[in-house]
Amino acid sequence: MVRRVLPILLLRLRTPLVALVAVYAVTILGFVLIPGENNAGEPWRMDFFHAFYFVSYMGSTIGFGEIPYPFTPAQRLWATVSIYATVFTWLYTIGSLLAHLQDPALRRLVQEGAFRRDVRRLGEPFYVVCGYGDTGSALVRGLDERGLQSVVVDIDGERRDELATDLLTRHVPGLAGDAADPRALEMAGLSAPQCQGVLAVTNDDRANLAVCVSARVLRSGLMTVGRAERGETEENMRSFGTDHVINPFETFADRFTTALRSPGMYLLYEWLATTDEGRLAEPVLPPAGTWVIAGYGRFGRAVARYLEFHGQPYRAIDPEPAPDEMAEVVDGRGTDAVALRAAGVESAVGVVAATDDDADNLSVIMTARELNPGLFTIARQTQRRNDDLFAAAELDMVMQPGTIMASRILSLVTTPLLTDFLRHARHQEADWANLLVSRIAGLLPEGEAPEVWGVRLDEYDAPAIIGWLGEGSEIPLGTLLRDPREASRGLWALPLLRQRADGSEELLPDLGTALVAGDRLLFAGRHGIRARQRWILDNRNVLAYLLRGRAMPESLLWRRLGSLFTGP
Repeated sequence: MVRRVLPILLLRLRTPLVALVAVYAVTILGFVLIPGENNAGEPWRMDFFHAFYFVSYMGSTIGFGEIPYPFTPAQRLWATVSIYATVFTWLYTIGSLLAHLQDPALRRLVQEGAFRRDVRRLGEPFYVVCGYGDTGSALVRGLDERGLQSVVVDIDGERRDELATDLLTRHVPGLAGDAADPRALEMAGLSAPQCQGVLAVTNDDRANLAVCVSARVLRSGLMTVGRAERGETEENMRSFGTDHVINPFETFADRFTTALRSPGMYLLYEWLATTDEGRLAEPVLPPAGTWVIAGYGRFGRAVARYLEFHGQPYRAIDPEPAPDEMAEVVDGRGTDAVALRAAGVESAVGVVAATDDDADNLSVIMTARELNPGLFTIARQTQRRNDDLFAAAELDMVMQPGTIMASRILSLVTTPLLTDFLRHARHQEADWANLLVSRIAGLLPEGEAPEVWGVRLDEYDAPAIIGWLGEGSEIPLGTLLRDPREASRGLWALPLLRQRADGSEELLPDLGTALVAGDRLLFAGRHGIRARQRWILDNRNVLAYLLRGRAMPESLLWRRLGSLFTGP
């Protein structure tokens, strides 16, 4: 930082610095040339050292008196001139320095230098989060709660400054810069070995696309996640291999119609993929029938496509319908009773307020309820600051793009197997989902959401298991679900998915399944069970107790002696 800022600062201060040097040189020379007298009344002249010493403390207004002898009138006259000259020159120089330090360009250089230093000091894995709006802030908080480090890049300096006031448990470096600029990503640590992924969640599709392209070019193989609200952007991101592309409108529309056809499957999604570790989500039961969609933009069209796919009729309202849609779309905003009546809200089963304005969406809901109090209500919320308003409106469902994005990305980062499980689950029947929901609910205290976690059977994540398997022993999956303190008791958890080393997957694997090195397992259960399971994964003695009913001696000698008396 000093190597970049100091040359620029010196260049900008060249005039006041030259003036300061010139004034000091002239005043010092004057004291050398003007004769004085010593204590004996003999002529005496200052040398350059004493002149420099006197001008130094005189110019800084410290003032130690006349040295080494009292001054003559001529010397005092020159000292008076020198005082005013040096003081005014110092004021000019300091004022220029303060003015340049307030310059936005120089301050940006200083902040960038501090940011680079903070990123270099990160010794743990981290994720680069591009965008610190509603989505980015929720994502950083979620990562922080899970003990994961992040680095933020946002084009808005005010949003970046919010990092300092957010209640995070760790320092999160933030850069006020354009994430679409590859140099910003490099400063954020894209090339650092600790960087685990780039999460592009700005509210600009073009910027997110540029971030994903830069990440793939500059560091191929790094995990990239991109937010795309337009279909063409989504297709573009997928075309060059972006790992995960999330469209919040399509995601919500899919979940909404999932609740319509299979409430149990929707509940399964909400329980397992939620970022809230508090209370369980309540069942949502949207009715079948005609729906009214107020706002036929990106979100409204996504809901309409999914309703049409599932055979549910709808009527849309939009203030600027396309010419080829005039017969299908009611011209209006949906905030007035006229447009809602024209769309048939009085006989509809539900209304979707899908505009990009929170106030308009709440107005649509309140007007629609006046006309039909029994409507199932869904509204889009674009600003988190309006949480209290939407909570007070008592809506059946709220579409928050930021929450949807953060929840999905956190699942990808912390439990990547959950995405695979949910992909398999969506192809199952409703009865299968209902049964699994009942099994999960039976494991949990009333109203508590489950914890979901993954385990990889390797030397790092499960050393005790790998050691045991390496000796030729067989370990059934059910061993990982027994209480390490009392083998006769089971843990309050169940396996959701087993992914073998060859990539094949088994949904809800049987507890008698033999574990194999390289397996990846997904579990769901009570909070705190994961910590107990870690004993089994890490400690050979605990594993021996669960498999054989006795602890294993620590040394090889005692293990061999023990086997002579008790058998293998």
